[in-house]
Amino acid sequence: MNAQKNVKISSQVFIGFSAFSLGYVAILSLYSPQSTMDMVAMTLPNNDAISSIRGIYGGVGIVITIQLIYLLLKDYHKGLLFLSLFWGAYALSRLITIISDGPLGQFGTQWIIIETAFCLIGVILYLFEKKFSKI
Repeated sequence: MNAQKNVKISSQVFIGFSAFSLGYVAILSLYSPQSTMDMVAMTLPNNDAISSIRGIYGGVGIVITIQLIYLLLKDYHKGLLFLSLFWGAYALSRLITIISDGPLGQFGTQWIIIETAFCLIGVILYLFEKKFSKI
């Protein structure tokens, strides 16, 4: 019983941390899209570029954050599945970049490691939760 509780709490912390992190980037992107792009040393050249960053990282990021908060409170099992796919897709996208375009810089290399780790954390927590819910 204690292990099941630990997995639940760990899962909720993981989902909460992910929601907080994504929410931070979303709010930053809504407020200042250029600040978001400064992380990768890129200048947004026009209002269409600004609008795209504000929409994707800001608007979509807010929706993902709200969804994660909902899943944290209502169905953390699905939250773990979603985050496993989410972080895995990010890591896969960076892997495709490596294969298609060559090595990543410091930022991309750091983030492919983080995203892969987060994907694995989500999968492991989900599998443990599934195991303990059958007991």
